[in-house]
Amino acid sequence: MPLPQVKAFYDPDTSTVSYIVFDRRGGHAALIDTVLDYDAKSGRTSSMSADRLVDFVMEYDLKVEWILETHAHADHLSAAAYLKKKLGGKVAIGQRIDQVQGIFKPVFGFGEDFPADGSQFDVLFAAGDIFRIGELSASVLFVPGHTPADIAFLIGDALFVGDTLFMPDVGSARCDFPGGDAGLLYDSIQQLLALPDATRVFVCHDYLPAGRSVIAWQSSIAEQREGNIHLHFGVNKAEFIAMREARDKTLGMPQLILPSIQINMRAGRFPPAEADGQRYLKIPLDVL
Repeated sequence: MPLPQVKAFYDPDTSTVSYIVFDRRGGHAALIDTVLDYDAKSGRTSSMSADRLVDFVMEYDLKVEWILETHAHADHLSAAAYLKKKLGGKVAIGQRIDQVQGIFKPVFGFGEDFPADGSQFDVLFAAGDIFRIGELSASVLFVPGHTPADIAFLIGDALFVGDTLFMPDVGSARCDFPGGDAGLLYDSIQQLLALPDATRVFVCHDYLPAGRSVIAWQSSIAEQREGNIHLHFGVNKAEFIAMREARDKTLGMPQLILPSIQINMRAGRFPPAEADGQRYLKIPLDVL
């Protein structure tokens, strides 16, 4: 089996890294954690970030089989629906997305016409599921904690961790969103750190820490185990929970959490149009 080839795309507005994983030129591909551009001041959306992925797929003559989400992101809008229309492929997420939908459905006042069962997605993955990307074999790891529904993808020697882990000098994901749990995140990360040392680790975001001026998104399990500032070898569960809970109390809500959750738990689709033909996002007051 060939090693997966990985192309990263960094979006500076949301500090998000999206990926194209493919087996060979002219072969098959998966897109991971894609971005639809959104201007919070005007409410305008655009596809500039997503079109960079489209251009690469066309240049390399790839057939897109999957559009994968590690979770329902709170910091950027997913371009899954746009990219499915442009390139095809099945949109997939972890099966516990229904828990996230169940939490946020009343927050946004969604009615009975919004089923909180994950049916907006083409495929709902369970822990241990195996799937193919052309000549590549991929497996699903269940890594809750940041949200109740996070999953990671192990594709050959490449691990795509979403928001579970960041670069070693940044640390780990926050756990104070509804349904988050620092203890679960610790257990999830221990599962990842048990993988072989040479496993390549690809993160979904890079927030530049003091002392580093270059954006980075790839490390290894060995580097994470030895140098992650929150979870290096020797940090026990109680210490991590205390650190994470104290740190999370200092963090503000992501700028795009309200628009992004509404879009992302619909698999990247916009809300249905209202009677005037216009689509609207809801901004609930005094909820988060």
